[in-house]
Amino acid sequence: MKYPTLTDAEARDLRALAGEMIPASTTYNVPGADDDLIFADILRSLERDTADARTALAHLAKLAGGAFADLPADRRRAVAATFKQQGGAPLFALNRVVLLCYYRDDRVMRSLGQEPRPPFPKGHVVEQGDWSLLDPVKKRAPIWRRAD
Repeated sequence: MKYPTLTDAEARDLRALAGEMIPASTTYNVPGADDDLIFADILRSLERDTADARTALAHLAKLAGGAFADLPADRRRAVAATFKQQGGAPLFALNRVVLLCYYRDDRVMRSLGQEPRPPFPKGHVVEQGDWSLLDPVKKRAPIWRRAD
């Protein structure tokens, strides 16, 4: 399936927004979500969320009174804070894509003390929880109907 792409203006605003969402940190030596590699991954990963992204970016432009990317830094932060409150489901979809792409960047994973690799085939150690918490669910009668 071919997904629609963003216009140049939408991509500029998205990049500026991504940088506001996750700015670079010299303290932790990590890039922001507007980094070239991370942002390219964001654009590639929009896929089925492109329509929501375009809706969110249109709302952002309306709040900004024009191009969000062209706003001065202090105004950009204020508009982004308002957008965070009003963005709704389209912003949620956009936020998910930005976060997924950011946290799969090798530099970010290393800064978190994680080996930048897929979870399999080595897997990751997961702390064991209290399996007895599932006992009431196991004892419950089936909640489905038999298909005879």
